[in-house]
Amino acid sequence: MIKDIAKYIDHTVLKAETTENEIKRYCDEAKQYGFYSVCINSANVEFVANQLKNSHVKVTSVVGFPLGASSTESKAFETTFAVKKGADEIDMVINIGKLKEGDTDFLLNDIKSVVEAANGAIVKVIIETALLTEEEKIQACKISKSAGAHFVKTSTGFSTAGANIEDIKLMREVVGPDLGVKASGGVRTLENATALIDAGASRIGASASVNIVLGTTDNNSKGY
Repeated sequence: MIKDIAKYIDHTVLKAETTENEIKRYCDEAKQYGFYSVCINSANVEFVANQLKNSHVKVTSVVGFPLGASSTESKAFETTFAVKKGADEIDMVINIGKLKEGDTDFLLNDIKSVVEAANGAIVKVIIETALLTEEEKIQACKISKSAGAHFVKTSTGFSTAGANIEDIKLMREVVGPDLGVKASGGVRTLENATALIDAGASRIGASASVNIVLGTTDNNSKGY
């Protein structure tokens, strides 16, 4: 088993019905177990940054979430807002339709605009692997790298499927050692998280993070 697996985990709470009390619990858990970050929607960044103040836990904000179909300008604005409010990292969703159309110029500009707006903050690009062909996955990873992103990420956790070993191996092969690879969506057990890291993931996005570090299973867990 991987030592200190908590350090790989972005403790994630993104559902629409999430309350401030629930977000606070995630922040408390992140500090207790030593997770890498708490990943939340941009409206909650300031609250989470205050909760995590004076801790080693980072703040991750999603952008253009979960569809990726918002305008480039709105993604850049949301990124600027999130960083100003205390986000250390940005997880943006690509425009999947533009990828399928082959509009690589749009995608490159879309990601570059977020990278520039992040002003030095880490940017992870969510490519939503469940909706892509192998060729599209490869292309999305290459464009993300060219645009200056720091990570590629499998999934939002809100689509038809999440992370799997094959996609992580492919993404790692394409981006090489210079970029991070984040596995997210459906990661609920220690065994699954460990296998994904062994396959090349350098970060795990999960809402079942406590179960993962304790080696327990919640059969009722759904979603991210």
